[in-house]
Amino acid sequence: MNTPEQQETFPPLCPDFVLELRSKSDNMEPLRQKMQEYIDNQLRLGWLIDPNHKKVEIYRLNQPVEVLKSPKTLSGEDVLPGFVLDLEFVWN
Repeated sequence: MNTPEQQETFPPLCPDFVLELRSKSDNMEPLRQKMQEYIDNQLRLGWLIDPNHKKVEIYRLNQPVEVLKSPKTLSGEDVLPGFVLDLEFVWN
């Protein structure tokens, strides 16, 4: 049972999938820290998309971060089976 203080905050849940899209004014380091916090809380798949440099950092549970340069698509893998994100509109 939650305490009254805990009931007034967000529940301690973590999604299976997160997509972060860097804006032109965002600094990458806070976004990376946020993604790591998700991973620390059992996130299964996270994409940090940086349109400024045409890079994607892929975060997976219990794996090192994978960095892709100018990928055309991203797969939802086993977290979102059959889902493919077309990045052409992001890079243009």
